[in-house]
Amino acid sequence: MTSSSRLDGIFTALVTPFLENGEIDWPAFDALLDRQLAAGIAGLVPVGTTGEAATLSEKEALAVISHTVKRANGKAYVLAGTGSNSTTKTINSTKQAADAGVDGVLLVTPYYNKPSQQGLMAHYEAVADCALVDNVLYSVPGRAGIAIDAITAGRLSKSRNNIIAIKEAGGDPARVTQLHRECGDDFIIHCGDDGLALPFYALGARGLTSVLSNYDPEICVALYHAWKSGDTERARTLHELIAPLAKALFIDSSPSPVKRALSLHGYMSDQVRLPLVKFNSSQEGILKEATKYLDEHRGDFVS
Repeated sequence: MTSSSRLDGIFTALVTPFLENGEIDWPAFDALLDRQLAAGIAGLVPVGTTGEAATLSEKEALAVISHTVKRANGKAYVLAGTGSNSTTKTINSTKQAADAGVDGVLLVTPYYNKPSQQGLMAHYEAVADCALVDNVLYSVPGRAGIAIDAITAGRLSKSRNNIIAIKEAGGDPARVTQLHRECGDDFIIHCGDDGLALPFYALGARGLTSVLSNYDPEICVALYHAWKSGDTERARTLHELIAPLAKALFIDSSPSPVKRALSLHGYMSDQVRLPLVKFNSSQEGILKEATKYLDEHRGDFVS
């Protein structure tokens, strides 16, 4: 694939299934990966925020990444989360992921220590220099406490050839325009919020890194292809169909809601690792109503 196409489409921010004893549930993870591949998902994103990367050991994280690469077997782009709030740790994780055969790495802004934009430049350039895989910046100020300025992203896109994209999860579609202006049309923008996918596509985003696609990858792919084919009415209808669940998946700390939705269908346990806890049962009615609405209407769009 060319640099202008390999990040196009729907990428799934994979959950990491756990057994009740807290160990990784590998059979459930295989089933999750196989469902994604069968649905035509373009990319798999292991060990990101949705994969509870913060609570995985270094050994576990590498095992999940390696397992994803092997299971994908070239059928989907593998974008591994290797970012942290330590540049040295991020470099080491990126090198290991590159050795495991990933196509690219997803690099969250260093959280908690909140570096300046100059610090972000130095951090991302150092990571880009450690391996030749694609580097995807990840701006999620709601979790990390800091955003990547559009000007900084533009400088980084020109500074290193392997810094080729950004996952934008700040909740503001206007950022797409700002990023295009600073980074140019070849720099790829991924939407980081399921509920904003359609407005992001309309403004020039090339893909979506999705939480919802863990639950229903086909419907996310259908929306993307409707937009790409120019069927804006179908895309809008699908956007409205997805909207209730896209909202419900964040009424509690993610990934607790999506794991609960998956558990309701028998795909895996809803087990998460502390300090996260299982989905708040007092809000389960909202989640069940949203999944029921999608399940009852999706047949009009996917088989």
